Amino acid sequence: MKKYVCDPCGYIYDPELGDPDSGIKPGTPFEDIPDDWTCPICGVSKDDFSPLD
Repeated sequence: MKKYVCDPCGYIYDPELGDPDSGIKPGTPFEDIPDDWTCPICGVSKDDFSPLD
């Protein structure tokens, strides 16, 4: 599963870890996160994330 980085703040969403504090279970691919999820660090939307190479 691909990791994604928040363009404004650099937070990295790792699907293996998920975002339990926001209700995103470990093992959840970025594509399956609800559209209203926001970066836990700076609060931007999923649109502001880019695939991490």
